[in-house]
Amino acid sequence: MSEKKREIPILYLVVPCYNEEEVVEKTASVMREKLIRLERENKIAKGSRIMFVNDGSKDDTLRLLHGIAAGDRMFSVVNLAGNYGHQSAILAGMMTAREHADAVITIDADLQQDIEALDLFLASYMEGCEVVYGVRNDRHSDGLFKKATATAYYKLMHLLGSRVITNHADYRLLSRKALNALAEYEETNLFLRGLIPTMGFTSDVVYFDVKAREAGHSKYTLNKMLTLAVDGITSMSIRPIRLISGLGFFVFLFSVVMCVIGLVDWVRGRNVPGYTTTLCVTLMLGGITLLSLGIIGEYVGKIYMETKHRPRYIIDTLVWRGDEGEEK
Repeated sequence: MSEKKREIPILYLVVPCYNEEEVVEKTASVMREKLIRLERENKIAKGSRIMFVNDGSKDDTLRLLHGIAAGDRMFSVVNLAGNYGHQSAILAGMMTAREHADAVITIDADLQQDIEALDLFLASYMEGCEVVYGVRNDRHSDGLFKKATATAYYKLMHLLGSRVITNHADYRLLSRKALNALAEYEETNLFLRGLIPTMGFTSDVVYFDVKAREAGHSKYTLNKMLTLAVDGITSMSIRPIRLISGLGFFVFLFSVVMCVIGLVDWVRGRNVPGYTTTLCVTLMLGGITLLSLGIIGEYVGKIYMETKHRPRYIIDTLVWRGDEGEEK
């Protein structure tokens, strides 16, 4: 921990939004009240804000956000030109906020992540932590399928060498130093949950309870979760390719053994039809080959996208009112 006592930080909450018209006004009210309390308790400095990031919402979310920001300078709105995905929306907000904030906390718009945990985040920051991870206490609110798949996924990530923190979503605090370091990472295929732990800064963990969603339904579909899972694996580890190499070696040895057995049977004059054996070996080799090509293809696709050097997001408009009332 840092021995030098830190000054009370200007805090920005970065809130990614995608089709959140049912909950965004409630979210804004709850977060505003929380920041006011924190300022009164001298835990954050004047000028702290809530920055919503509209990730190409197709409903009335953007209009509502503009109305919220127009009525209170505590709110800012980063409007992306299209739907770039949750990870890019978070990054866009953090990179915009780092110019003004001493610390940034990313939090979802559905209020399921306990906002009262902000006190614990700030306490760890004041003790010298550059990164503070929000980790849910349990998964009692999840269904059996989601709970089982999430547990298996984190175990797989650890097996593959990723430093991702179990049950950590994207509820975290980053100091300005950590944000500046994160800005130096230029990869297109973002997986912040695995990327941020690799930076190596002093960190801490804050545990929180997951609450029921205030309104609407989750926008994180099964397809999006699977995409994030694949991105996490292929962005943070090359072990799947190494596993393919090992599997290929053992399949090769098995094939050699089968060839030796076949040759011995032929020399001894055994009339072995061999249909079942041939079929099993052919299907096994074919399946392994297709699976291997698919995994390698994922990596080739990632390399292809990285070589294009496309922007990870494009900001269309920015609503930001300074303390003197000026707008950007």
